[in-house]
Amino acid sequence: MTLPPLSVLDLAPIPEGGTARDALDRSRALAQHAESLGFRRFWLAEHHNMTGIASAATALVIGHVAAGTRSIRVGAGGIMLPNHAPLTVAEQFGTLATLFPDRIDLGLGRAPGTDGATLRALRRDYGAADTFPQDVLEVQAFLADPQPGQAVRAVPGAGTKVPLWILGSSLFGAELAGMLGLPYAFASHFAPDALMPALETYRARFRPSAQLAGPYAIVAINVVAADGEAEARRLFTTPQQAFANLVRGTRGLLPAPIDDIEAYWSLPEKRQASRMLARSLVGTVGTIRDGLEALAAETGADEIIVASAIHDHAARLRSYAILAEAHGGLGAMEAQRSAA
Repeated sequence: MTLPPLSVLDLAPIPEGGTARDALDRSRALAQHAESLGFRRFWLAEHHNMTGIASAATALVIGHVAAGTRSIRVGAGGIMLPNHAPLTVAEQFGTLATLFPDRIDLGLGRAPGTDGATLRALRRDYGAADTFPQDVLEVQAFLADPQPGQAVRAVPGAGTKVPLWILGSSLFGAELAGMLGLPYAFASHFAPDALMPALETYRARFRPSAQLAGPYAIVAINVVAADGEAEARRLFTTPQQAFANLVRGTRGLLPAPIDDIEAYWSLPEKRQASRMLARSLVGTVGTIRDGLEALAAETGADEIIVASAIHDHAARLRSYAILAEAHGGLGAMEAQRSAA
């Protein structure tokens, strides 16, 4: 079967033994690698007060990555809009779109991307999430062609028409994306339970817009690929530990893989972490290929975006190369798209 295009979702993870600078440089190197393999886009996500994530200043990291690549689309997956004034977001992404024309995406999310104490440090209004739909429309208006007599403009930004995406892990984002006629990306790489209801809701509620004639849905998954099944399973103990730590309420750098994950987590931690990681493909090229085909058939995804929390940089690059091989025709598909 013909598989949907692949993209990369990166959190700029800081590995044990590494620094934030290492993480940012590795993200840029990964984007260059993904570009050479024919991946469609490279997204970075906003998180705050996470000792193992270096992408807090997301727009700056996008600029770092875009400056090191030539053709791959680079964007936010996403910006947590309630943390920011819509005008500021429009100015930042209008600037990026001015520097890197036709390459910038702006995914918008409603969650804070952090804890309560950090939320207060961001000076965020606790009620800001309630105005998310209006804030999305405000960002969209600032990025559209300016209207006669418009008193406040995003400079740069006005007229750039940076493509907007709605991100979600529940039905709220699905409904909003459908109503606004925007593309939708679902975070099934950590919240898999609502994936199918969200896709159904999005497609049922979709109304054509100036940006998009028909529904377009991205499904996010985890992929850890290696040349051997045992090695892939060992590499996968890194995200397993990270999600177990999340369940425990602890934070830290991206852990190195271990030989025995069962000795690391308790049974309740295993159950919860495994449920969150349910949309994960782990194995060699054949296993990954079978998983991609099954996911595409089940979801009808228009695109698949892949997160790979792998501690070793070389192993992460290899994982994406195996993923591209499992996909088949990825580079040719992107070459045809670029030519068109």
